[in-house]
Amino acid sequence: MSAPLEGRVAFITGVARGQGRAHAVRLARDGADIIGVDICADVSSMDYPNASPADLDETVKLVEEQGRRIVARQADIRDYAGLESAFGEGFAEFGRVDIIIANAGIVRLTPEADPLREWHDIIDTNLSGAFHTVRVALPAMRAAGRGGAIVLTSSSAGLKGTGSAQAGPQAYTAAKRGLVGYMQVLANDLAPDWIRVNTIHPTGVATGMVMNEAMQRLTADPDADMSTMQNALPIPILQPEDIANAVAWLVNDEQKYITGVQLPLDAGFSVR
Repeated sequence: MSAPLEGRVAFITGVARGQGRAHAVRLARDGADIIGVDICADVSSMDYPNASPADLDETVKLVEEQGRRIVARQADIRDYAGLESAFGEGFAEFGRVDIIIANAGIVRLTPEADPLREWHDIIDTNLSGAFHTVRVALPAMRAAGRGGAIVLTSSSAGLKGTGSAQAGPQAYTAAKRGLVGYMQVLANDLAPDWIRVNTIHPTGVATGMVMNEAMQRLTADPDADMSTMQNALPIPILQPEDIANAVAWLVNDEQKYITGVQLPLDAGFSVR
């Protein structure tokens, strides 16, 4: 029996670690080859380190251990030309793209240092970066006439905003909510081509964006009210593989009628 994604190609951003790596490995296990990009460099306005080139190499190793191929490149999704070039190298290798996962993102929840820069870096990465990701790959997907699946990684913040005076959380929530509107426009536009578009909305996930010294200091601060960021189910944080399992389900042809959906993967966060 063939794997459900045998012969497909997935384009994934933020692939060097965390959710992006988990998506790449899980979809490879399901038969897909991968075009993956990651900035592999820090964003100076953020307060935690991004993935490294060594992390990207590890993702390549893990995908190849699944018996699949991967073209992995360093690219900043804020840089349209650079992202287009990276995608082009992968498309030249595989000759198709069936799945687009706009996953890369950043956040700053600790007190702001340069609020204007923090706002613009988060919006440019989390919202404009998703637009760039879709824009560079969609023409090839559409021209092939085979349909496809696009998944935009939003957040529980894209469903329910919580109060903050800081630029980082404000920008993060604005960007993640903006992805919902972008998804709905795409879902309507691409439905005649059998290209499905959905957002996923994870709660906290154990990735480098969350598991770092800055976040540890924030959660240990008695003056920081973290109660509004708690899940309904008695689990404090999810694993990247939990999200990848849901995405693998969503892009499978068995879900061929699911489009325009905001899928909570949030342990009940949005109903609290």
